[in-house]
Amino acid sequence: MAKSRNAKKRGRSSSARASGSRSSTMRARSTRGASARKASGLKSARGRSAGSSRGRNGSGRENAIVLLKSDHREVEHLFGEFERAGSNDQKLQLAGQICLALRTHTTIEEEIFYPAFLAATRDEDKHHEAEVEHAGAKKLIAEIEGMSPGDEYYGAKVKVLSEMIRHHVKEEEKPGGMFAEARKSHMDLDDLGQRMKARKRQLEDEGHGSRLRGATKTLLNA
Repeated sequence: MAKSRNAKKRGRSSSARASGSRSSTMRARSTRGASARKASGLKSARGRSAGSSRGRNGSGRENAIVLLKSDHREVEHLFGEFERAGSNDQKLQLAGQICLALRTHTTIEEEIFYPAFLAATRDEDKHHEAEVEHAGAKKLIAEIEGMSPGDEYYGAKVKVLSEMIRHHVKEEEKPGGMFAEARKSHMDLDDLGQRMKARKRQLEDEGHGSRLRGATKTLLNA
């Protein structure tokens, strides 16, 4: 009888230890599960926050800065083509493309990008310097548009315009320049890019129409 009671006690003790072990295991699994869910939630929240930040600061392929830098590369290419052009007809065509591209570019900057930059950063120095550089370039553009490649100073004016634009581009794109400051601000570069793209398309349509009317008038007067 004593042996039987001892055996029962040992059985109950072993069962209790097993039950305790299972309970500890379940608690550990539950704790790990809760920790994993919490970590997943934090990661998801960080992802949403990062996505929101990228959206405002221009993660899109057509954000304002990407669009403006693409314009810069296009004009640089056109100036290079002008320098290599062999005939006056080629120079006239390329100069027309350069002037149209720059008129369009300066307009979307002055109407959309520069006001947004000034409102977001309050950096009047960068804003005002860019506006003054635009004014100088537009004056030279108007002079070139009123000339032909056979005129004196025509090539010199296109050359000086290219140097002015090169300096302007460097100031905007350099570290600490306007574009870098815009990225650090709360400007919604993706929204600005969409607005600028639409305005650019409108200006290009108007510009090509104007150039076509001018060419037709020249042919009729020839």
